[in-house]
Amino acid sequence: MVVAKQSYEDSRRKRVEENKKRMEALNLPLLSQALKTSSSPKPSPTKQAKPRVVQKQLVVVRRSTRFANKPAPIYKEVAVDRVAIPRRIFGRQRSLTNLVLASPEAIAEADEKAEKLVSGLPPSYPILTKSMQPSHVAGGFWLGLPVDFCKLNLPSRDDVMTLIDEDGDEYPTIYLARKRGLSGGWKGFAVAHHLVHGDAVVFQLIGRTTFKVYIIRVNGSEEGNNGAN
Repeated sequence: MVVAKQSYEDSRRKRVEENKKRMEALNLPLLSQALKTSSSPKPSPTKQAKPRVVQKQLVVVRRSTRFANKPAPIYKEVAVDRVAIPRRIFGRQRSLTNLVLASPEAIAEADEKAEKLVSGLPPSYPILTKSMQPSHVAGGFWLGLPVDFCKLNLPSRDDVMTLIDEDGDEYPTIYLARKRGLSGGWKGFAVAHHLVHGDAVVFQLIGRTTFKVYIIRVNGSEEGNNGAN
């Protein structure tokens, strides 16, 4: 057993020596070493980025030749006129529940007197007559105006309409073009003149936004005695 193992080792050693001689004959050891040397890459030097230099320069802003030699503009705030809603007049409220209604005969009589008054006014000014309804003199105090009259004679946008009574006193009101009627300020006029149901009111347009107003009292009274209820 020992002899066989030794014989195997001798045989193996002999084959190794033979293989080594063959490799030396073919210069394989030198070729292998050369391949190892050439296959290892040489480290390339790291490129260092150059810092970016930003140069700032002051330049002259180009201006139009028309304004180049002129001073810079100066801006300031200016007041802009706006349509101001007249202040409401607060006092004793007029309720529709306790409003005294005029009779049809009394209303017809007031309307007839208004027609006579209109016939004596200059025809050069547009005129409309309104018989006062409960909503005109109480509650919401809204005075609607005829559509055709508004389209032909009144502004196409909201504006301030001034009402001038027979004493020359002026009352500003707001005219709402889309709704075609007088809103803010009309209550003040109606309350100040004690307008009641059935009164005939004549509006004479003497200016683009100015009405001269004439009042024909229902029942011939000087002022409605139920206007302050």
